[in-house]
Amino acid sequence: MENVRRYRALASLCRQQAAYRPLQNWQLLGQAEHFEHLAEIALKAHFDACNAQPEEDATGGAAWEHPAAA
Repeated sequence: MENVRRYRALASLCRQQAAYRPLQNWQLLGQAEHFEHLAEIALKAHFDACNAQPEEDATGGAAWEHPAAA
């Protein structure tokens, strides 16, 4: 999550600089978009890792046990 915060902060800085540098604003806005894209990728990776099902718990048994078929 730290990387997401950093990428979004960099994107914000690029947008702020674009407001003060009209000759470079397209380049800076492009960089801001790139940092936002990196933030989305990092955020997706974080949530994918959080939502992954663990295969075993700390005791060595199955973390998700299914009831036996009758």
